[in-house]
Amino acid sequence: QVQLVESGGGLVQAGGSLRLSCAASGRTFSRYAMGWLRQAPGHERDFVAAITWSGRRTYYTDSVKGRFTISRDNAKNTVGLQMNSLKPDDTAVYYCAADSTDYSTSLQYTVDAYDYWGQGTQVTVSS
Repeated sequence: QVQLVESGGGLVQAGGSLRLSCAASGRTFSRYAMGWLRQAPGHERDFVAAITWSGRRTYYTDSVKGRFTISRDNAKNTVGLQMNSLKPDDTAVYYCAADSTDYSTSLQYTVDAYDYWGQGTQVTVSS
């Protein structure tokens, strides 16, 4: 199975930027679509962004479009999430996750579609 480790979380002021990284182990990483999901205080875990195995397509939830960018580097087994113009409502634990369907051409937008998860990294945005 794939092991995922997130990093890059922290405290940032509103309007600032932060970059999250996810390091994956295993030979199968490049076969999988990847996602970033988050869980805010008092809320269920929900979708933020996803990227296909090839990196050719991405998708974002409406609240982060134009502010967040998901990327991947299959040669390095990493996935990134660049977060700009951060808002207090972005405060959450952010999780990196993998869809284990090999070379899937579709992107998954729900929590239960992902099979492997990192431990999460806390992002706190102050006003």
